[in-house]
Amino acid sequence: MEPENQTHVSEFILLGLSEEAELQPLLFGLFLSMYLVTFIGNLLIILAIIMDSHLHTPMYFFLSNLSFADISFTSSTIPNMLLNIWTQNKVITYAGCITQMHFFMLFGILDTFLLTVMAYDRFVAICHPLNYTVIMNPNCCGLLLLLSWLLSLLDSLLNNSMVLRLSFCTELRIPHFFCELTQVLQLACSDTFLNDMILYFATGLFGVTPLTGILFSYTKIVSSILRITSAGGKYKAFSTCGSHLSVVSLFYGTGLGVYLSSSSPNARGSAIASVMYTVVTPMLNPFIYSLRNKDMKQAIRKLFS
Repeated sequence: MEPENQTHVSEFILLGLSEEAELQPLLFGLFLSMYLVTFIGNLLIILAIIMDSHLHTPMYFFLSNLSFADISFTSSTIPNMLLNIWTQNKVITYAGCITQMHFFMLFGILDTFLLTVMAYDRFVAICHPLNYTVIMNPNCCGLLLLLSWLLSLLDSLLNNSMVLRLSFCTELRIPHFFCELTQVLQLACSDTFLNDMILYFATGLFGVTPLTGILFSYTKIVSSILRITSAGGKYKAFSTCGSHLSVVSLFYGTGLGVYLSSSSPNARGSAIASVMYTVVTPMLNPFIYSLRNKDMKQAIRKLFS
């Protein structure tokens, strides 16, 4: 028997990470704590960069935008999850689901582009230090940021517009804690072939291409550093990009873990793996940049002095 078609959908049901009642208070406390740490940590990074004139450089300009993207990325999913646990209501409206997918994809893709731009910034700083201020001028930085926003917006609008053309079945239970695109597509009664093709194309274009740019930049960076004769010079050069490389590894490592888990028939396992990508990575980024960066530590201390 085929699922009953329901073209006009009014709401979905988010099953969350667990349906066990005794775990809900624990999940609420855990995710509230992680969200607050993420929000406050990234906000401190933004304020420290704004308040300290020594940090008004291209690298920290992009870092402040990355922190904003991380706050927005996490805020697109976690507050709604906390509200659902608190009210014991797992329903999300159709419009709410579409909106959540839009902002989740927008800021997720924006993260990848900002990490790529930051890798390019480190490439110019280490491989072409004499021309750094000329190449990474304010106009260039602004253009790179604008391009990152426009491409992220294009990807999000494209995928969302393709979802709007679908009709859905009466089974509208999503085994996730937010409206994740692939999970929503699985609930459609209409043909999703075109959606799948666009999703795969966008993943390759907006996921693999930035990673290729990052790997190319760091190949050139490592090659330049190895040509430095003094040990002190090598350490100084590595230290300027160590934090960024750690964040890139964490971001793409957890993203790869989610991708591999999504191919598993256990949808709940994929939802749990998504926690690393959507919550843990944005939460750890401020610690990585503040603990490994002397200038950031000094700027943050000034905020409280």
